[in-house]
This record gives sequence, C-alpha cells and structure tokens, in this order.
Amino acid sequence: MARRRNLRRVVAPPGFKGYRPYGHSRHQQGAVELYYEEYEAIKLADYDSLNHLEASKIMGISRATFARIYSQARQKIALALVESREITTVFGYAFFDKSWYQCPVCHSKFTIPAQKEQAQLICPLCGSKEIKILNIK
Repeated sequence: MARRRNLRRVVAPPGFKGYRPYGHSRHQQGAVELYYEEYEAIKLADYDSLNHLEASKIMGISRATFARIYSQARQKIALALVESREITTVFGYAFFDKSWYQCPVCHSKFTIPAQKEQAQLICPLCGSKEIKILNIK
C-alpha cells in the first residue's frame, strides 16, 4: 500500500494560468500541467537562488522530496519548450500559508491581513465585491 502524500506549502499562487508557444500552430499534443508545488520549487531554487535544503524547509518537505519535485518541474518545462506545448498550472498537492483570493473581474490574486478578513472582501485593484477564495486540497 502506498504511503499517503503530504501536502506541500506554497507561499503564493502563480501569477498566471499558463503559457503558450508563440508562432506555433500545432495543437495536437496536450498541455503540460505544472503543479503549484513544482512552480514553487522552480521559483525558490532558480528565481530566489535558494539551495535545496533552504527551499525544502520553506515548503515543509524533505530535501530529497524537494529535489524530486524540482527535477519533475524542470523536465516538464523542457518538454513544453522542446515540443512547443502549452504550460498550464494546476493545484496539485499543495496548501497556502495564508488565505488567497481571486477577483473574477480583473483576475488579480491577493491576500488580506488577518485583522481585516472579517470585513467584506473588496478587490484592491478594481474595487469589485465578487471575490472567490482560492482553495487547495
């Protein structure tokens, strides 16, 4: 029997839903799904220049698990680049440190300080009151 998979901590959701190759019209192949935790691993290791041990502590996982997630993310990105595939982001096995919200009008993602969460939610960019909470498993 397989061991239950632990959720991985993600600081913030990606600021995009996906990427498409520019100037390529082949749509036969499916999109490559990049999990939120894979995005977080790429961000911590490559963008923030953290070593695997530091990044694994932020995500609340072991260094070996971080290395595996990071390797999978790089393979998926390489596959998308070489085969001109679209990249889409999906929840995966992650949880957020804080509550994150998304405005369906302007599509911005934001978090609210704990003391203001009881007040009515309003988008900080467009002022819309139609706010959805981003839930992850």
